[in-house]
Amino acid sequence: MIHGIDTGFLVAAEVLEHPNHLSARQCFFELRAAGDSFALVPQVLAEFIHVVTDPKRFRSPLPMDEALERAEAWWRSPEIIGLFEGGASVATFFQWMHRHRLGRKRILDTKLAAVFREAGIASVLTTNPSDFRNLGGFSVITPS
Repeated sequence: MIHGIDTGFLVAAEVLEHPNHLSARQCFFELRAAGDSFALVPQVLAEFIHVVTDPKRFRSPLPMDEALERAEAWWRSPEIIGLFEGGASVATFFQWMHRHRLGRKRILDTKLAAVFREAGIASVLTTNPSDFRNLGGFSVITPS
């Protein structure tokens, strides 16, 4: 199975002080050991870098160079499938935004969900399951 990774899950897996750090890593490694693959989009990597370098979010934010190295390591990892937006995902994004009357705080997650849907991905690793409810019938896996 292929699981899409959202920003919150990636941050949890990488930041030691994140409350879900150990459970996110365990979840990832268990799925990988089962032979599963993972999908990332550049948007998630950019959001990841933005979040992990923010001193307002973490006592010990990552320096930019380290954040970039970690993001690149995920992107280059053999179990990662890199995805990009296509025309169908943009159309789906607009449909979902209108249909569900979503506001500005749901834009990026809805866009991400549309890219995953276009790629046929039915499972998302996330720390915010409500971001993916009502969008595309995803199975949502959260670290606990």
